[in-house]
Amino acid sequence: MPDESAPSSPLLPYEGRTIALVGLMGAGKSTVGRRLAEKLGREFYDSDTEIEKAAGLSISEIFARHGEADFRRGEKQVLRRLLELPPHVLATGGGAYIDAETRALMKEKAVTVWLNADLETLWRRVQKRDNRPLLKRADAKAHLSHLVTEREPYYSQADLHVHSKDGPHTNTVAAILKALQTWTPE
Repeated sequence: MPDESAPSSPLLPYEGRTIALVGLMGAGKSTVGRRLAEKLGREFYDSDTEIEKAAGLSISEIFARHGEADFRRGEKQVLRRLLELPPHVLATGGGAYIDAETRALMKEKAVTVWLNADLETLWRRVQKRDNRPLLKRADAKAHLSHLVTEREPYYSQADLHVHSKDGPHTNTVAAILKALQTWTPE
């Protein structure tokens, strides 16, 4: 029989909130997010996968047929829906956190974690897959560099910053778990 007089351990502040991973493509949001969710015993959602399910099209097809602006509108709706679910781990698309309304919603409903990776790490990772609509261009690396510079001021507004570097993903998961221990709601 459990000892009812023993004090129960208090919940950590993040335990009642979704953990939303933000950052550029190639930062490891999906891969690390799956492992983080497993470690925390939570569901995992990837906003890009959920957008594809809702649209019945791949991200590349949505960009090609409807353009980036339409994709961003759909992304905002999907994120709003996902943030209403019980606490989980959420990997967001690289551009999601740029939108002020989405950023505010994520700050209200989730603990936001910026997975920050340097340009060379991002470049190595994004070259492994050919499904990045924003990089389907001759100057892909230069454009990625531009995105790093352009989006950093937005990502830096995340609640927590974790460096995502090459090596076992478990290292990044451990760094996120450590950072979460320090998070307190504003």
